[in-house]
Amino acid sequence: MDTPVTTFSEGPEDPFAVRRSASAVLDDRGTVVGWSERAEALLGHPAEEALGRPAAGFLVDPRDEGVVTAAVAACVRDRGWFGVVPVRHRDGRRVEVGCRARSIVRDGTRQEWFLVGAPAEEVIQWETDRSVLDGLFSRSPIGLSVHAPDLTILRVNRAIARFSGIPVDQHRGLRISDFLIQRDTDTVETQLQDVLETGRSSVFTEQPCVLRQDPGRELVVSVSAFRMQDPSGRTLGVTQTVEDVTDRYRARRRLALLNEAGTRIGTTLDVTETARELAEVAVPDLADCVSVDLLEPVARGEEPLQDMAGPLRRAAVRSDPPDAAGLMHPVGHTLHVPPGTVQARCLAERKPVLDARLEGPTAWLSMESERAQHAPGPDIHALLVVPLVARGLVLGLLSLWRTRRLEPFEEDDVTLAEEFASRAAVCIDNARRYTQQHAAALTLQHSLLPHVVPRHPAADVAHLYLPADATAGVGGDWFDVIPLPGLRVALVVGDVVGHGLHAAATMGRMRTALHTLANLDLTPDEVLSHLDDLVDRLAAEQGPADDLSRQVVGATCLYAVYDPVSRHCAFARAGHPPPAVVTPDGRVSLLDMPAGPPLGLGGLPYESAELHLPEGTLLALYTDGLVQAGDRDADERDVDERVADLCAALTEPARTLEDTCGAVRDTLLHDRPTDDVALLLARTRVLAPEKVATWELPVEATAASSARTLTARQLTEWGLEEMLFTTELIVSELITNAYRYGGGPIHLRLIRDRHLICEVSDTSSTSPHLRRARSTDEGGRGLFLVAQLTERWGTRYTREGKTIWTEQALPAVTPGRSLPL
Repeated sequence: MDTPVTTFSEGPEDPFAVRRSASAVLDDRGTVVGWSERAEALLGHPAEEALGRPAAGFLVDPRDEGVVTAAVAACVRDRGWFGVVPVRHRDGRRVEVGCRARSIVRDGTRQEWFLVGAPAEEVIQWETDRSVLDGLFSRSPIGLSVHAPDLTILRVNRAIARFSGIPVDQHRGLRISDFLIQRDTDTVETQLQDVLETGRSSVFTEQPCVLRQDPGRELVVSVSAFRMQDPSGRTLGVTQTVEDVTDRYRARRRLALLNEAGTRIGTTLDVTETARELAEVAVPDLADCVSVDLLEPVARGEEPLQDMAGPLRRAAVRSDPPDAAGLMHPVGHTLHVPPGTVQARCLAERKPVLDARLEGPTAWLSMESERAQHAPGPDIHALLVVPLVARGLVLGLLSLWRTRRLEPFEEDDVTLAEEFASRAAVCIDNARRYTQQHAAALTLQHSLLPHVVPRHPAADVAHLYLPADATAGVGGDWFDVIPLPGLRVALVVGDVVGHGLHAAATMGRMRTALHTLANLDLTPDEVLSHLDDLVDRLAAEQGPADDLSRQVVGATCLYAVYDPVSRHCAFARAGHPPPAVVTPDGRVSLLDMPAGPPLGLGGLPYESAELHLPEGTLLALYTDGLVQAGDRDADERDVDERVADLCAALTEPARTLEDTCGAVRDTLLHDRPTDDVALLLARTRVLAPEKVATWELPVEATAASSARTLTARQLTEWGLEEMLFTTELIVSELITNAYRYGGGPIHLRLIRDRHLICEVSDTSSTSPHLRRARSTDEGGRGLFLVAQLTERWGTRYTREGKTIWTEQALPAVTPGRSLPL
């Protein structure tokens, strides 16, 4: 069967075809003895004018005699000729004609010449097309195959022969399945069949290709195909071009992987998560199995040593298929690197190590578990280990294996793996540094805030703290519960401007100062005044500084003191939201009290608000982050709505204070707050009357004697007889000081709780001083003696005068003996 010739109705036809070409016959003397109609059409000479005339006489211009003579000589010599010659038209103009000449013999003795001609431009175009077609089959680097309608091969070019390894002339009648594995055969034939049926050409379709003669190498080819038809539209077959684009595809894929790695690796400041992202990017496009192992200090967020080489902790494992990862050590396992392994070499040399000569299917498991080493593993043929190095420090190893992928690791793969490892190492080091700094920040925060709020006889308390800086976990809001003398308690909530580490440091300084001021037993408004002076000094000390040393100055604060004996509570606030008060009968309101300026403005007064609280009253002290809707610019209506939501949450059915904190959080804090939040809840308690004894004594010389008698009677009633002598001595000294240096009347109060508290009040504001009396002094030993006999003592000032107080530890309760309630 002859090979079909592909023609196209829109393309140029053969200019020497019978129906298109001009023809003439010359005898051996050059006389025209034959002339066709096409010759007349081309040159204008009718047959009756041309026949019998010498061709050179009317067809050759005198200027072209040399060219024509040379062509005639070559034709006689070679008994044929093909080329372009100038011919004179009947109207005198010159016409370039492509001409073929062949020698013919008539009657066995007479030699004649048969000439076929066509316009030169048509001949040149046709020859160019033939040259292109010939080049496609003989010299083109792009594969070309022509298929019959049944997809058998009709013809291939030399590039296809180089693919298949079969000579060009032996391809006829073969099928694609004779060269490709079945998977790729199905893909190619489906594409060609679609082109045959629809007539739609396919262009640059990339697909994998594995040759049967080289099954260990996978190529990527770009295939284009078009349907062949004759001028009548009959389908003759399909032609496809095949180009090996493996290198280009892999380069493009590596670039895409590199871009993907830039977006997927390091999305969080978490060491383990970054290692997992590295493994996910590498599988399956770069390797079939990957493990990421970090030096143990790095996994803990610590600084690795310069010369440290192990042990390693498994941070991530990924494989394709996933079940292969089950043969390896799990995440979190500690590995020791055996000497002589690829991993040991990589750590020692600090550069990638490629091993493509693995012996046996489990050689890759040299660092893995015993179970994996004896289990039937995947067929590993290439191992690449890359160090994770950042800022000159080795952080760990990236190990990559190939099992299903047929080709080994190439130099470009090593470069890509290095780039992956480099990016991941920087992200891991950043995460490690963050972990280190985060731990330091949390340590600072934990050291600045109360760890556990102690139980106090004045109130039951619970708290909630949420920093807005979710990355550092620290903020500038704080709360505190400070025990005060006389079983009183100070409740504090504050808010430093900003949040983060600098705000937390400033908060710590303010909290320390507040503890000192609270221990001076000042009134709430005085405490805030002194705290305002401190903030003002901090601002003056700050001065110009860079961002690293920048301090946050400016704060708000709410300070309250509650006395469980008198049920009296005093509040003062410095630019802070007022507390919410929930009475035992369920009524809730915001305390109407003077706002006061924020701390740090300086020179402005603060005022206190005082009220008596029924037992079981709930106080809610909070920072503005709790009631602001998203940001500090929230309008007043939003704030009012959130305050109403807060009040509703505080008045929900009876529950523990911790449950109430949870209700407030669920109601107001659906998402991460944009500002720090601190909430302190306190439910007031009242000291039982039988635990308190109060007397008013006249300013007389007998006041000390009367006080000793009253004290002895009360201690006997409380069952504290063994404390009589010490307590009588303390009371006597304090009453005597009040009689001598103070003003009347004198009040004596005894309180029994975990300690025995003795308070003596007078109307004088003169402060007593502890001093060591000389041997010649008649007095001055009273307060020194009191300090020796008590655990603590001190002075607090009131509007009416002062109170000197002492605390004594109660005697240990022996078995079988109890103290009266």
